[in-house]
Amino acid sequence: MSRNRLLVKNAKQVVLICNNGEKYLTRHGMNGLCVIENGSIVIGSDGLIKAVGPAETIRAQYSDASFERVIDAADMCVLPGLVDAHTHPVWAGDRVHEFAMKLAGASYMDVHRAGGGIHFTVEHTRAAAASDLLASLRSRLVRMQRAGTTLVECKSGYGLELHTEVKMLEVLEEARRSLPINISSTYCGAHAVPRGKTVTEATEDVLRVQLPHLKELMSAGKLRVDNIDVFCEQGVFDLDSTRSILQAGKDMGLNINFHGDELHPMKSAEMGAELGALAISHLEEITDAGIVAMAKAKTAAVLLPTTAYILRLPQPRTRDLLDSGVIVALGSDFNPNAYCCSMPIVMHLACVNMRMTMSEALAAATINAAFALGRSHTHGSLEVNKHGDLLLLSATRWEHLIYQLGGHQELIRYVVIKGNVVYDNDKTLDL
Repeated sequence: MSRNRLLVKNAKQVVLICNNGEKYLTRHGMNGLCVIENGSIVIGSDGLIKAVGPAETIRAQYSDASFERVIDAADMCVLPGLVDAHTHPVWAGDRVHEFAMKLAGASYMDVHRAGGGIHFTVEHTRAAAASDLLASLRSRLVRMQRAGTTLVECKSGYGLELHTEVKMLEVLEEARRSLPINISSTYCGAHAVPRGKTVTEATEDVLRVQLPHLKELMSAGKLRVDNIDVFCEQGVFDLDSTRSILQAGKDMGLNINFHGDELHPMKSAEMGAELGALAISHLEEITDAGIVAMAKAKTAAVLLPTTAYILRLPQPRTRDLLDSGVIVALGSDFNPNAYCCSMPIVMHLACVNMRMTMSEALAAATINAAFALGRSHTHGSLEVNKHGDLLLLSATRWEHLIYQLGGHQELIRYVVIKGNVVYDNDKTLDL
């Protein structure tokens, strides 16, 4: 039998999430996760899962096999690597001063109009060297990885003009090549209307200048971009502008994955479903019709508990979305406004503030988040032929990852990507 990369054996629990090739789970499936008690998992030399099942079965099947590494996971739990379906991790310019403004009652748009928010970050990101952006991105992604994230969506969007947007995407490309964490790259040139431009002018710049150049770079193999995003909101990009940009991106082969219905009911959900969007984020102000449209179109709702929490917004209508059969995923919305690198904290907030069950939150942060990125055929569950991305907890029940608010630093023993241990934490503590 050929040499394998990793054997994780005798785990107290192995949380597969699902085991029948499901690409996503809706409410009932999310509450019936597949868990093996006393299980083992084998990852081959190609980094893919070769077998997962009861420890006795794996022991018998692989009695003559050799492994580069063996981890005895007795009294530990094994879970799929977490998937963060929405982040903005490439930027310069700290906005810690804005947190005090928000605590004093300033709204997101108040800060935006005062010259803060996205425009503050744009100014600093435009001025930053690519090497500095890459250094800060690396450190942020490593922090996410330590918290269990093995696949992360990363946006551009703090350039708002061609040169800086390309600079951000090139930085993401270099991170993809040089770091083990999996990256889904998103072009978000329509993140805000640049100062001195109208919505119409900004839309034309994206359509006539930025997207054509991006297409050239992608065709030449210099950039890989997976998704297109627009901030569809009052005072930013209206429905017509958003539609034209998203359609142009779709025509280039990009997945539609955009910000919608966050601060006002814009009917973004209805439009996104009509365009065949893979995912829509935020949705704090989604309408009943929008929920129905997303359920029918199988467009994932990427909910962001940190945003509603930090901005003191109404929580998304999570139970309505779930009860209507919408595919619900989670993201950290990591950015200068919502500085959170931890999907375990995101899951905890989703359970407490959005009234999700722990099983729903875990499914939303694994298989469904992978679906929102078009990656659920390779990520999001522990099934044969998927990537060997997983985390091991020093706990006898997987729920501790969510239950212990902020306790993941002491719980996560190993993070594994494609069968390679990328984080080994020998300072885990007893419960």
